[in-house]
Amino acid sequence: MRIKMRLSSILLERSESFFRLGKKTLCIFLLLGVFLGLAGCGFPFMGKSKAFVRENVDFGFVQKIAVLPVENNSKDEFAPELVRDITITRILAMKLFDVTDKGLVDSFLREEAIDPGKPLDVSTIKRLGQKLNVQSLLLTTLDIAADSRKGTMSYPEMSVTLRLLEVETGLVIWQAGGHQSGDSIWRRLFGLAGRDKYQVTVSLLEDILHTIPR
Repeated sequence: MRIKMRLSSILLERSESFFRLGKKTLCIFLLLGVFLGLAGCGFPFMGKSKAFVRENVDFGFVQKIAVLPVENNSKDEFAPELVRDITITRILAMKLFDVTDKGLVDSFLREEAIDPGKPLDVSTIKRLGQKLNVQSLLLTTLDIAADSRKGTMSYPEMSVTLRLLEVETGLVIWQAGGHQSGDSIWRRLFGLAGRDKYQVTVSLLEDILHTIPR
């Protein structure tokens, strides 16, 4: 009799545990469905980038570009070079354009006594295009490169804007920007570690560059 009662108790405990686990699993799937729905709506925390594309521009004429030094509005003195290097690497890896070596770009800027990251007039843009034999210049503005704190945890965050200038006219033919953080609801929900600065930078720039029409 005692054995039967003990067996019944064990079965009841396991049934309750399974039921609790089932409820947790159901909640997770419900949350997953909700956030996938929000992602489809383009909520900003999902890392969506907004882009401007000039009408009636055939991007096929842009075969080679020069990526200029980053205009840094953040307090991180090392982030601009990281952003520039990753931008060049991702453009080449994604086969968007050919890219002039940044050493040649920097050398020409020094010859012309042009401060890196400073605004350029149309005549300077034309000279850059002719000297470097490129059809467009890619300019980058870094607005945020910092660590944000949430409770006891610290996560990197970054905001970047890229714009592509046509060298003959100096017109912006494409511009896009975005913001990403190493933190996310998904990672906290499943107990995963946050992304580091490098991972955030790569993800953000890929997201932005994917908006270039090709």
